[in-house]
Amino acid sequence: MSAHMTTFKPYSDTWYKVTGLVGRIVLNVILITISVACLLPFIVVLAASVSSEKSLVTQGYSIFPMDFNIQAYRYLLVDSEQVFQSYLISLVVTAIGSPLGLLIMALVSYAMSRKQFRYRKWVAFYIFFTMLFSGGLVPSYILVTQYLKLKDTITVLIVPYLAVGGWILILRTYFRDLPEELLDAARIDGCGEWRTFFTIVIPLSTPGLATIGLFAMLAYWNDWFTPLLYIEQPQLYPIQYLLYTIVNNMQFMDIISQQAGLRVDPPRIPARMAMVALTVGPILLAYPFVQRYFVRGIRLGSLKE
Repeated sequence: MSAHMTTFKPYSDTWYKVTGLVGRIVLNVILITISVACLLPFIVVLAASVSSEKSLVTQGYSIFPMDFNIQAYRYLLVDSEQVFQSYLISLVVTAIGSPLGLLIMALVSYAMSRKQFRYRKWVAFYIFFTMLFSGGLVPSYILVTQYLKLKDTITVLIVPYLAVGGWILILRTYFRDLPEELLDAARIDGCGEWRTFFTIVIPLSTPGLATIGLFAMLAYWNDWFTPLLYIEQPQLYPIQYLLYTIVNNMQFMDIISQQAGLRVDPPRIPARMAMVALTVGPILLAYPFVQRYFVRGIRLGSLKE
């Protein structure tokens, strides 16, 4: 009787295989549905960018272009040389600023995470204080333009995001979770602090560094406010600020035409959608390389203090 009870199975192996297969199919269908729902807004933006202004106003937005028209792209690319130059400026600023800022913030965060650093709490308070209070826009403008002489230089587009307080604190918490015994073993084997940092700490901190690196890339690529303050030469316009000026010019043309009784009808809505399509491309290419680290880096780097 006992032997019979030990070999009794309420369900067959086939039942388990079938239910497992059904579960995977349902899960995949749910994930595909969520992915399509996330991709749908961008498809709508692309369709609107090649639709006519009249069709968007009368019929609304759709996932398919209505009255196919590329006038918006012609309007934005009327000066293709300037657009290419602005794209190049944004790429250079992002390519230089992101890794350089990530290195600086990683070095500061690693020093703050080590108990051997006597003044780590004072440095952390100083960084946190800058997140609550700033010197103000006018003093910052005077410092950058009058004392640092950075106006109308590419350097002024790189400096603002080289050290961001919130990102430094996230990395500090992430580095604090690293096992101290492993670092002590490296020091016993003769590794100095620099070698320990680059050969042990950096490889173990890939999720956190990838997350902050993505934040830095987004900040540099989407920055339009810094050039608004400090850049006057068109050849130094990044792509976001160039498109910002184009939209402002469109609004200015509307006001002037109304006052003068003229009929000037630039593609306002399609042009805005085309701006999104033109600027989002490089960021979409960067996401696949860091997406597997993104959630893990945020979770491990911000839950514990």
